[in-house]
Amino acid sequence: MKNDTALQRAMYLKRAEQGPESASPELLQMVASILEDIRHNQLEAVRKYSQRFDSWNPASFRVDQETIDRATREIEPALRASIDFAREQVHGFAMHQRSTLSDLEVETLPGVVLGHKLVPVNAVGCYVPGGRYPLIASAIMTISTAKAAGVSRVIACAPPAKGGGIHPAQLYAMATAGADEIYCLGGVQALATMAYGVDSIQPVDMVVGAGNAFVAEAKRQLFGHVGIDLLAGPSEVLVIADDSADAKLVAADLLAQAEHGPTSQVILVSNSVAFAQRVIDEVEHWLQSDWPTAEVAGQAWRNRAEVIAAADRDEVLRIANEIASEHVEVQTKEDAWYFENLTNYGSLFLGKRSTVAYGDKAIGTNHVLPTDRAARYTGGLGVSKFLKTLTYQKVSSEGTKAVAPHVAAICDAEMMAGHAITARMRLTLDTNE
Repeated sequence: MKNDTALQRAMYLKRAEQGPESASPELLQMVASILEDIRHNQLEAVRKYSQRFDSWNPASFRVDQETIDRATREIEPALRASIDFAREQVHGFAMHQRSTLSDLEVETLPGVVLGHKLVPVNAVGCYVPGGRYPLIASAIMTISTAKAAGVSRVIACAPPAKGGGIHPAQLYAMATAGADEIYCLGGVQALATMAYGVDSIQPVDMVVGAGNAFVAEAKRQLFGHVGIDLLAGPSEVLVIADDSADAKLVAADLLAQAEHGPTSQVILVSNSVAFAQRVIDEVEHWLQSDWPTAEVAGQAWRNRAEVIAAADRDEVLRIANEIASEHVEVQTKEDAWYFENLTNYGSLFLGKRSTVAYGDKAIGTNHVLPTDRAARYTGGLGVSKFLKTLTYQKVSSEGTKAVAPHVAAICDAEMMAGHAITARMRLTLDTNE
C-alpha cells in the first residue's frame, strides 16, 4: 500500500508539464569516457575536449597575474565595489560559522580521554560555471568559504567566455576570493583536471561548485576518488504565501528563479485559492509584457512550475517539507510559525523583504544548496563541508582497566579473537613494564 502523502492529496491550480531532469544513458557514458580519457592521456586529452567543447586551447590553461590585473582594470569601479561587498559578506558569515565549530577533548572515564580535531581538507578545487550567465557570485561562495575553513590550497576553474578567457568580473571575483591557482577550463575536463591532476597541476582532495548536467555527472562519477560538496541539479524555489502577501512580488520571485534555465523548478504553495490565482495571473501578464528574461523564464514556468492550494497552514507545512526545496521563501502573516516548524530546505528567506536573489549573490549565506529533495538529509555548502572531524583517544592504565574487559567480552561474542587479544594485552602492559 502506497503512502498517502500531502502532495498526493493536494489541489493543483497548475501542474508541471515535465518531471525532474535526469541524466540520459548517453550523457553518463560520455562523461565516463571523457574522465577515463583524461585520467590516462592527461594534458593531451584535456586540450582535445577544451577545443571540442569550448574552442579553447591556449599555450597554458593557468591564468597569470597580468591577465588578472587586466581584468581588474576592465571592470567598472562600481561593480568591483559590489563584488568586494559580496565577498566580505560571504567570507564574514563563513568565519562566524567557523567560530561556532570547535575541537573537543573530554575525560569520559578516569584515565580515558576522547576528543576530536577539526582539520581542513588540504586541497580543494572550485568549479565556477559560465554558460548562459557568467556567475560571479559562485566564485565567492566556493573559494571564500574554503579559505574561511582554513584550506591551504584552493584552485579554481571557469570556462572561457565568448572571445576567449574567463569573463573579467568572474576572474576578478575568483582572484579576490583567494584562489591560489586559477585555470581557464570548463565542463568535465575541468573537474577531471582538478581531481586527477594534469601536467604540472597537482590533484585536489575535493571538488565543489555548481554546473550543468555534465558537471553534476562528472562530480557523481568522481566521488570516492575525491570528495564533493553535493550533487546540485537545476535550481528550485518554493514560495509559501497567504493572502497578506503581494501577488506581484511573489510572481517576480518565481520568475526570477525561473530564469536560471528551462528546467528550473518554481512552486507556490498557498492556503488561499484566490491569492494563488492572482499570482498565476501576474506571472502570465509579466511574461506577455515586459519580463526581461521571458524566453527562458517562460519555458521554466510552462515546464516545471506548480501552484498548489492547501487547506490550512498545517497542510502548507506538510507539502513544503515533503518537497524539500533548495530555496524556500515565506511571505505570510505567520512567518515566525513557519520558521519554527519548517525542517526541509536548503536556505530559508523570511518575510517580504527577503529574497532568493540576496542569498544567490551577496547577503552572506551560501548559494551552493541541495536540490532534488536532498534537503531532507543535508544542508548546503558551508565551512563545515571543508572540515574533517578526526577523533582520537588517550588511555591510561586506569582507563585500560575500565575499558579492556568489556571490549574483550564483545570481541569474544563476535568471534573476533584477534581483537580480544589486543584488548587483553593492554591489561598486562603495566605488570610487564
